[in-house]
Amino acid sequence: MAAARPPGPPRVSELIAGFDAGQTRTRCRLADAGSGAILAEGNGPGVHHLASGGAAEHFQRALSLSLAQALRALEPGTRGSLLAAAVGASGIEVGSAVQLQGRQLAAAALDLPPQRTVVTGDERTALRGAMGTASEGVLLISGTGTIAVGRNRQGAEHRCAGWGWLLDGAGSAMDIGRDGLSASLEMADGRRPETELRQRLWKALALNSQDPGAAAAIKARVVQPDFGAASFAALAPVVLASAEAGDASALAIVRRNAAALAAMAAAISRRLNLERPPVWPLGGALSHLALLRRELELALAIELPGAWLAAPAADACAGALSLAREQL
Repeated sequence: MAAARPPGPPRVSELIAGFDAGQTRTRCRLADAGSGAILAEGNGPGVHHLASGGAAEHFQRALSLSLAQALRALEPGTRGSLLAAAVGASGIEVGSAVQLQGRQLAAAALDLPPQRTVVTGDERTALRGAMGTASEGVLLISGTGTIAVGRNRQGAEHRCAGWGWLLDGAGSAMDIGRDGLSASLEMADGRRPETELRQRLWKALALNSQDPGAAAAIKARVVQPDFGAASFAALAPVVLASAEAGDASALAIVRRNAAALAAMAAAISRRLNLERPPVWPLGGALSHLALLRRELELALAIELPGAWLAAPAADACAGALSLAREQL
């Protein structure tokens, strides 16, 4: 019997990496630096805003672990040599000290020179991914929070909204839920006509709308540390269901928030001189709340005639890979 051949030297692939670093998880996608072919993916933990305590260590750990998992997923016998990387991360404001800090942290975590490392807001990488081969357009993200960003043919970008749920959540699931709950309290006080919206919302909170202490219980609940934006956002589907059933108060809330999203797209288009841009809707609220999306289309027809809702070409990791290739 012939002796088994010893394994040859590992194939070395020159790689670029694109990261989508959210608060829940971080995704890393590896591609061939020359052809752009996708080779592997990996996941890691989420990141925190870099201005918060301990966030720098979380950020580097998330990048390192997701990269390590992606490298392990490469084809057997392949060793990767990372040439450049781009990270789209939650809470990174372009041009800020936090962005510079993020770039330095990422370069160290990935063992790359800073000039081969890009760190930017995740809305920017989502925009690049959504655009695909398009030369201009606007990205609208509506989930628990909201943010919008656009790009024109000259490569200029403008971001709009998304300044935190305490200040600027118009168009988000959080605002829809909060506005609904606020309206329900006005109904309980007699400041506006009673509708089914109050019964639906208070039932969702396991409260009896006939209980005279229910309004006070809501006041006490919303200030608890574990309530916050996500708990308001969880009430948005209740508001949408009421609107779908013909509740005028709920429908007014949905329309007001859809109009806020359309206003973001219009503001970006004015700043970037976009005339009839594609608008890419992303985020859980626009994906799962059909009435909000329909009302957005109607509001866009008024605010930005000629604009249309378009399907994103690709995701945020694809957008990050595009930025990474530009560094080579």
